[in-house]
Amino acid sequence: MPRPPLPPFTPETAAQKVRLAEDAWNSRDPAHVALAYTPDSRWRNRSQFLQGREAIEAFLTLKWRRELDYRLVKELWATQGDRIAVRFAYEWHDDSGQWFRSYGNENWAFDAEGLMHTRLACINDLPIRESERLYHWPAGRRPDDHPGLSALGL
Repeated sequence: MPRPPLPPFTPETAAQKVRLAEDAWNSRDPAHVALAYTPDSRWRNRSQFLQGREAIEAFLTLKWRRELDYRLVKELWATQGDRIAVRFAYEWHDDSGQWFRSYGNENWAFDAEGLMHTRLACINDLPIRESERLYHWPAGRRPDDHPGLSALGL
């Protein structure tokens, strides 16, 4: 089943793809998120290497059990052909109440149907105080009027 927008991407369609990905991840629904990837998709996430939707879904299930009250903002960095580069920051806390802002970059490559076949992510975690949080919307999709990364100075 095609997942528009489809490559080759323009800056506008790449930005749409980025927002759709952000929305899906903010749902924190591993099964839903995994459907955006090819059945044999390859991931590098920090020091983990995954392959396939089942592995992606299992990874995301564990991630969101550990990263509580997760809120994510993604921003298009660059695009060409079937590739998109993204930068992002997300906030979460662990089960002890320690808050973090995790910063990173992702390189994505898509098949002709708009499914991601490769995701390479580099991520760093910064402990923050709860008072330093910037993302306060209710769980789920980031509101359209909430500032993006550039507007927040991130």
